Amino acid sequence: MIMKSAFKAKPLRYPESWGDFPAGEHIQHAISEVCNDFAERIFGYHFAKIGALSSCISLNNSPIRHHINYTPQLLTQSHQQPLNKKDSESYVVGHSHCLPFSENSIDGFVLANELDFAQDPHEILREVDRVITQNGYVIISGFNPLSLAGIAKYLPVKRDNVLHDARFFTSYRIKDWLQLLGFEIVEQRQVLFSTLFFQQKWKGAARLQHYLSSYLPWCSAVYVILAKKRVIPMTAIKPKKKLKPQFSAVGASARASSASRLASK
Repeated sequence: MIMKSAFKAKPLRYPESWGDFPAGEHIQHAISEVCNDFAERIFGYHFAKIGALSSCISLNNSPIRHHINYTPQLLTQSHQQPLNKKDSESYVVGHSHCLPFSENSIDGFVLANELDFAQDPHEILREVDRVITQNGYVIISGFNPLSLAGIAKYLPVKRDNVLHDARFFTSYRIKDWLQLLGFEIVEQRQVLFSTLFFQQKWKGAARLQHYLSSYLPWCSAVYVILAKKRVIPMTAIKPKKKLKPQFSAVGASARASSASRLASK
């Protein structure tokens, strides 16, 4: 099975922070909550947050102490997440489709809506697959096209906003790409039920969120996927046992004696 190309000839506008979205703070908080919960299950030495949006996600509950923020440009002080005293954090500048890490070196990844603004999301996932450790984890969030936000994307609402440039891949498509690369889908959660183009200020918003998450989870504006890399170990094939012949070869002396008996007749 071959992955259908998702390459775009023209690069998309890339958000520098969650503040570029109308409801950016609300989106960041909801995604951070799920990512932080997923990160509790990931152990190892290095955790990489790929992209500007991912680097703004705090993972305070992560047992991994070394976090790498990999962004197209260096984050400003206001966008950097404070860490505990035991934590160490690195900042690396580069593009997500070309990771400067060696193979099997990163235990966990966060791609917070990074694929939604990627020119070639397949290339990013291939790079993640190259450098992730055996049984490593990746957390991916994305905008759901089967939601109010997916519909509003095509309406003349706040046309100058970068949210209109988002790719809005379905979660089924993202999971299909991951499975083709040998990842197992561990869990998926649906968060935020709104257009994302406006802040939720009315009192009944929280109650509506709870109702929709219980009865209409498929129409959430954002999904968060946790996947685990599976590597099937290669086992040596043992040679088959040599079968004993069911007959015995006739020796030269036996053939000679038989020939002499025939000649005497």
